[in-house]
Amino acid sequence: MVERIEIYEKIAPYIDKPVIKVISGIRRCGKSTLMKLLIKRFVNKGISEKNILYINKELLEFEFIEDYSALHLYVKDKFSVNSEKKYLFIDEIQEIKDWEKAINSFLAEGIIDIYITGSNSRMFSSELATYLTGRYVLISMYPLSFKEFLIFRGEKASLIEDEFQLYLKFGGLPGVHDLPLVDEIIFQYINSIYNTIVLKDIVARHAIRDVNIFERITSFVFDNIANITSAKRISDYIKSQNIKVSVDTVQNYISFLQEAFIVFKAQRYDIKGKKHLEIYEKYYASDSGIRHSVLGYRYDDISMLLENIVYLELLRRGYQVTIGKLDNYEVDFIAQKNDEKIYFQVTYLLSGKDTVEREFRPLLKINDNYQKIVLSMDKIWGGDKNGIKRINIIDFLLNPLNENLR
Repeated sequence: MVERIEIYEKIAPYIDKPVIKVISGIRRCGKSTLMKLLIKRFVNKGISEKNILYINKELLEFEFIEDYSALHLYVKDKFSVNSEKKYLFIDEIQEIKDWEKAINSFLAEGIIDIYITGSNSRMFSSELATYLTGRYVLISMYPLSFKEFLIFRGEKASLIEDEFQLYLKFGGLPGVHDLPLVDEIIFQYINSIYNTIVLKDIVARHAIRDVNIFERITSFVFDNIANITSAKRISDYIKSQNIKVSVDTVQNYISFLQEAFIVFKAQRYDIKGKKHLEIYEKYYASDSGIRHSVLGYRYDDISMLLENIVYLELLRRGYQVTIGKLDNYEVDFIAQKNDEKIYFQVTYLLSGKDTVEREFRPLLKINDNYQKIVLSMDKIWGGDKNGIKRINIIDFLLNPLNENLR
């Protein structure tokens, strides 16, 4: 097991504090391994294993814990030995009906430090808001960053540029590193994960009857990552294939993809009007490998893949990310965190005068003093143009932003 230090550092300040640690993310992104590594740390610090309880709802031995009552009885029975501090870990807690009632009770007792994971964003947002307001911290977990990808590769890693091509193609699900990095093997493995998510977390949970329409909508979204789109546009496209589908159905199916962390939606923001726009958003895949397992890998999609990778990296670093609109121009990303705001343009190569003009013009038109950056795959030396920084995408992914801006 490889420890993902950046995730641990997000959890560390809340260890032994009276808040529930909620770790959310797509299935197979490493949540279970994170749990096991946390438990290992506690044991190494001298905490007795009798005071640690790990429940993984993907294991048959815990199938009997179907609802909050069974969960409460099981935990109370296991932790009835003494009054010492206890540590409770529950993996894929959304499989337990009304789980939040039991968790709320454990928290109220004040002697159990609680860690839970789940793969459904809507369930967490609703249940946490209703029952656990102010008593939890939500930590988002994503597939591997490029920096983590290199750590997992270890001694197998070759030239950075070659490794980045592997990352673009196979994505960041940790399990791919247990297999030979061969297209047929990796994409079959990733597709099996994707199918499990679709069937278990979407089709079964939401009782979808026409799976064919759902798959068509999913393929359209994957095919148009980083492109401005709308539910109506998708509906019109499906109808052009002589298949009836309403805008409401499209919106619902996309929301199911978001709930399962398969895709993320980025809203557009009117920079001049200082307001969010309600239509024409962008969607990004949570993992490029999943996209390619569905559509096939196409290197010609390099520009949108790079934009997708930068978007996910900004989320990992804790930014809120929107798409910027300024008159008729588009700014790829507005990244905000606390009082910090950064504008980003992402392009494959600044290969000619027209490309440079296209990427820099929107940033030059923004009339404020926040940092503005153009990311590309050019061998960039630092430098700037009219106050706009130019940074190589690989350098951006591997280093803290403040180092790139020196």
